[in-house]
Amino acid sequence: MEQAAIENNPLSTKNESWILTATILASSMAFIDGTALNVSLPSLQSSLQASGTQLLWILNGYLLMLASLILVGGSLGDRLGRKKVFMTGIALFMIASLACGVSPTIQWIIAARVVQGIGGALMIPGSLSILTVLVAPSRRGRAIGIWSAATTLITVIGPLLGGFFADLGFWRGVFLINLPLGILSLVILHFKVPESRDESVVGSIDFAGAALVTIGLAGITYGFLSLPNFSFWTWQVVGTLLTGVLGLVAFIIVEARRKNPMMPLGLFRSHTFSGANLLTLFLYAGLSVGFFFLALNLIQVQGYSKTQAGLATLPFALMLVALSRWAGGFMDRNGPRLPLIAGPALAGAGFFYMAFSGLTRGPAAYWTAFMPGIALFGVGMGLTVAPLSASVMGSVETHYSGIASGINNAVSRAAGVLAVAIVGSMALIVYAGSLTSQTAGLHLSDKAQQALSAEAEKLGGATVPVEAGPQNIDAIKVSIKQSFVDTFRLVMFICAGLAWASALAAAILIEPRLNPRTE
Repeated sequence: MEQAAIENNPLSTKNESWILTATILASSMAFIDGTALNVSLPSLQSSLQASGTQLLWILNGYLLMLASLILVGGSLGDRLGRKKVFMTGIALFMIASLACGVSPTIQWIIAARVVQGIGGALMIPGSLSILTVLVAPSRRGRAIGIWSAATTLITVIGPLLGGFFADLGFWRGVFLINLPLGILSLVILHFKVPESRDESVVGSIDFAGAALVTIGLAGITYGFLSLPNFSFWTWQVVGTLLTGVLGLVAFIIVEARRKNPMMPLGLFRSHTFSGANLLTLFLYAGLSVGFFFLALNLIQVQGYSKTQAGLATLPFALMLVALSRWAGGFMDRNGPRLPLIAGPALAGAGFFYMAFSGLTRGPAAYWTAFMPGIALFGVGMGLTVAPLSASVMGSVETHYSGIASGINNAVSRAAGVLAVAIVGSMALIVYAGSLTSQTAGLHLSDKAQQALSAEAEKLGGATVPVEAGPQNIDAIKVSIKQSFVDTFRLVMFICAGLAWASALAAAILIEPRLNPRTE
């Protein structure tokens, strides 16, 4: 009934271009945030004197709230009004972006990123939901295609934009650019887009599940990111890790018992649905932490400008765009299993290649040191993205397709949270140990060693402490870079292993053809 009314409503047809414009503008904020920030982080670190742990919290403060609340955000839109919740999310995202853009301290920006994650959880599910509901079925495919093309373009230019702002000495621009985008989107939504809600939705919103998954992810994140500063067997680490694990266990128990859970566990009876989400967990974990360390390596260690570092990831985006449509057609003819094995396997090979990049001659060595690995990773993701989305949506009953997509979206964000926390804390510990080992032969004084250990918290942004003396400056500079290269190699090996684990999950669990299952 609702769709028929939209199809025949002249006002709805007239406003479809406005609806598309508003959703693209709002989505652009999230996509720019996701692709441009990594390239800007070295400048942010230098400006606000951030430690490596604090850099990791800048990523995880946002991802933590996004992963925990994104399913609730979609449910709120269905019940309270998609436009209302979407606009609330945009406003929160804008306010938090402004706070990030004017942040005087690193603690301020981390807090603002948490608020930004809450805004994103309300905003991100609304974009495609509004398009799907308010655009007539006969024109919906074209509208979603335009939306996908626009967001893909933003994915390509995001790192370039981040590098451009950072090279101008204005990393804050990565956040402040959200303000005009958000204002334009809000104005169009207010005047041109009608409200919609799902009147058939019954049951209460699963706030208990959202609270438990937040506690679980936050506990694990805080526990692992505390490891570089505390030994494992301290209450700060053990207590928060235990709280996190218990929170996630309680979440599963609550979801199994609720009549209207935000994550219906019955969907996981489908081997393909389970395999697709396990693949997502491993592959997006590697993607999140791998590209974070790649940006730091290129800028802080290899000597790339921020713009050059943004350009360096372009082969990934181009391969992703070029192959996604072909991979979708291949899947239609042959099923999703083969591309979901081959794609992550090639992505893992890309990470493995970059592990051997070493300390290079800067941008001149890019074509052999990094470009093949980045391109190979792009080929792998290009083969994976379309079949993965189709597997998630096609392995469940049609009326579960929205929640299935939401779960997969949440899993990809949770993968980033866990990977950044676990692999990031491991990298900080390995880097500090490597730097101590590399400088052991310099016979530094205790005071100089303490100062150098404090600098190790900044990862590749570490500088030579004045206590080391002028005679040791060159040797310590080399040690700082070599220690990061050693750490980067370990991170790339881990990312390769995660990608190959996702390929194995696909080989075991993904069925040759999509067969929707009932709960």
